[in-house]
Amino acid sequence: MHKLRHHLLTIAAALLFASLPATAQSVLPDSFAGWTAAAKQTSAQPGTGDPTSVAVAKEYGFTSGEQRRYMRNGEMLQANIYRMADPSGAYGEYSYLRTQDMPHADLAEHSAMTSEHALALEGNLVLDVRGTNLAKSEADLKSLVDMVGKQAQMGPLPTIQDHLPTDGMIERSDHYILGPLALDRFFPLTAGDWLGFSHGAEAETAQYKLNGRDVTFLIADYPTPQIAADELRRLQEQFNVNGSKAGGAPLFAKRTVTKLSFVRGAGTQAEADILLKQIQSGTQVTWNEPTFQFKEPSIEMMIVGAIVSTGTICLFSLIAGLAFGGFRIAVKRFFPDKVFDRSSHLQVLQLGLSSKPIDAEDFYGVSDVPAPKAKIPKGMTDRVALRLFR
Repeated sequence: MHKLRHHLLTIAAALLFASLPATAQSVLPDSFAGWTAAAKQTSAQPGTGDPTSVAVAKEYGFTSGEQRRYMRNGEMLQANIYRMADPSGAYGEYSYLRTQDMPHADLAEHSAMTSEHALALEGNLVLDVRGTNLAKSEADLKSLVDMVGKQAQMGPLPTIQDHLPTDGMIERSDHYILGPLALDRFFPLTAGDWLGFSHGAEAETAQYKLNGRDVTFLIADYPTPQIAADELRRLQEQFNVNGSKAGGAPLFAKRTVTKLSFVRGAGTQAEADILLKQIQSGTQVTWNEPTFQFKEPSIEMMIVGAIVSTGTICLFSLIAGLAFGGFRIAVKRFFPDKVFDRSSHLQVLQLGLSSKPIDAEDFYGVSDVPAPKAKIPKGMTDRVALRLFR
């Protein structure tokens, strides 16, 4: 009885573990490339003690975190996982954590690394690794990124960064923004949601060198052109946008369909237009069905086509007639009086229009009894004789 109870408890525990959501399962492995982990730590907060960073992570959709310390031959790595609600939020968190002094690494498509800090984006997961002399452990870190990526939720990433101007942009200065706290760090203007994230906005910021001057560029995308236009009017009433108000730092802006672009730090409107005029936006219609172009043929092609078509019809009629006639002759030859021209069912209507006299014996009757020979007056001409023989 005790053993049965033990087995039942084991099965129940296994079923309970299998039913746990993916967020409760471990993402960081127990070991990789010779590195061994200490006890796993999970947390409802990001792996940082900075309250602002915690709040920003929640703006990006942070759901859970995981931390592990790995050891190998006296060396140590601290790995943190940021699990976000979707890949777009993970991309924003990755861009927030990445600094300009972190060049691109080969850990993943979106990854950066210095000698003491490495970042990698995999779906809705952001891997943050701290250590010393990480360059020599790049292959090991790539193995860790591959293992983490197997548990990531993949999906499309934001595309607003593709609309950033490219001329004069400082490398790795772009950041994807989904809330006012992250915006206040990279484009400080005033506290609160002044850009309209509550109305569905997403934004991207970047630093530029413009005529020897450091300027900050901001582009925001809204769900509809009407919302973008309303937000621009509201900002013109609140700030000195394109000279809308006297006093205050000038802010140069431009609306392009659903997007608002801002330049801060430029000296004049002409200087800001160097960046603003690079923003192009519009509606693109993609037709995935096969298409064709109708072109009226020339008169020569029409005549040739008519002749060829007529010849084809005549040839088909000739072949069909010969085939039918040959078939009929063959059937009559091998099956005489069986299929075609059966004497017991043949009825003939003849007009005496020739010089040959009409002879009833030349025709078949409807019965097996021969028809009596008809007597025709010799004085009657054949051309006016009209007889019906059955």
